[in-house]
Amino acid sequence: MYRILLSIFLLLGSITAGMAETRAEKLAKEIYKPNSKYVLVVAHRGDWRNAPENSLQAYRNCIDMGVDMIEIDIHKTQDNQFIVMHDATVDRTTNGKGKIADMTLADIKKLYLKSGHGVKTRHRVPTLEEVLLLAKDKILVNIDKGDNYFDEIYELLLKTGTEKQVVIKTYDNLATIQSKSKNDIIHKSIFMPIINLDKQEDAEVVVDNYLHVNPPAFEVTFKTETPKLFRVLNKIRQSGSKLWINSLWSSLNAGHDDDLAVEEKCPDEAWGWILKQGATVIQTDRPMQLIQYLKKKHRH
Repeated sequence: MYRILLSIFLLLGSITAGMAETRAEKLAKEIYKPNSKYVLVVAHRGDWRNAPENSLQAYRNCIDMGVDMIEIDIHKTQDNQFIVMHDATVDRTTNGKGKIADMTLADIKKLYLKSGHGVKTRHRVPTLEEVLLLAKDKILVNIDKGDNYFDEIYELLLKTGTEKQVVIKTYDNLATIQSKSKNDIIHKSIFMPIINLDKQEDAEVVVDNYLHVNPPAFEVTFKTETPKLFRVLNKIRQSGSKLWINSLWSSLNAGHDDDLAVEEKCPDEAWGWILKQGATVIQTDRPMQLIQYLKKKHRH
């Protein structure tokens, strides 16, 4: 009898463990909670200050430090493989030269990534699939410019089982993005519009149009503080969507950037100002310092 009960207990434990929510699932749910005080930290190109940008190690570091989302850049090779790299050429970030579009994946896999100091490392250029498998169940992924290739990417998301933890963003208006994808990008990904107040003259109209599809968040970029900015921010806050603001460099946030927070030692004027605008998603080049700041504010 004891052995039977033990077997049942172990079986139930195994089933319960299998049903346990992954960290990525918890974070994906967090994106759809507009009133949550938790601030999602997005690491731009990974932890690139301590590992080559867009490298697997840069993303491992983010997972280990408790970052909520990694931003990755993609390009297609000559043989139609997606690799993770910001530039259209390999010149700046590897020990090679040439356009990615003119190189095969095998060509690129022979190269080594450079550190931030321009020194060749042991790290190789990762494929999109390699990054997705690394991130699976652990962290959300924002694929930059993923809207341009969504139908192709979506098959890869299904293959890796990561379709519910990937964020796709766009500068396009609603009609354009709906026409781009046969796979319904808006409903088959965590989809967010980007509002660039320096380029989109009809920013308020763009927000209104997107509200019809209830996006979980809007990203807003702006060089200066203007009445238009605060109208748009207020509209987003009242809509039931989260607000995403970048702290990367000053032209994206009217001067409330990472360098002001870290180098000038004025985090309240930088990250604190962003929080006051109602942002609960912040993309940063200083993930560790931002997490430490948010923990002191009981926001992470």
